Amino acid sequence: MDESDPIRIMIVDDHAMVRSGLGILLRQYSDLKVVAEAADAEEAIRLCANLQPDLLLMDIILPGINGIEATRQIRQQWPQMKVIVITGFDEEVFIQESLQAGAISYLLKDISIPDLVEAIKAGHAGRSILSPQATEALIRATTEPPPLGHNLTPRERDVLMELAHGCSNREIAEILRISRSTVKHHVSHILSKLEASSRAEAAALAMQHQIIES
Repeated sequence: MDESDPIRIMIVDDHAMVRSGLGILLRQYSDLKVVAEAADAEEAIRLCANLQPDLLLMDIILPGINGIEATRQIRQQWPQMKVIVITGFDEEVFIQESLQAGAISYLLKDISIPDLVEAIKAGHAGRSILSPQATEALIRATTEPPPLGHNLTPRERDVLMELAHGCSNREIAEILRISRSTVKHHVSHILSKLEASSRAEAAALAMQHQIIES
């Protein structure tokens, strides 16, 4: 890409008015070019393959695959593409997961258009821009201890859920369609990670700390 070429942008948002509004505003800048709009992750991935945009503006809440998983898949397939998450949510977990998925920047939708344009140019050049709320959340994440159960795998959470329902290893194995030895292995890891001395204590901690839904 020549330096004089405009930055080719795709807008990914399930709200047509947001896509249209952003598109109209960004098209006022001669060094930016909106080449596509997508209403969901599947459409965005398909358009990435066909159009090869330089940068995506990605919402998090999308029908089907969410924006974080879409970012992960796009960055895995096309590492040269930059993704800027632009959303209305400033929760730490969304910020951390978006950056871990490969987003170069995390912005909130109340950002001004001039600031968004600067973030797009910075992101295209490989520089990260974070909203003040995102920066504060990351600082908190590095200064506060991680929540109990943060290191449980998705499968361990599944096992923990059934364990909290009072299921035996045999019943958990049948429900999750895994072997009893695998269940036993997961239970051992769960007790260790939660620093629990028994299944009952692990279940109580899971409910108390909202590791699983009640």
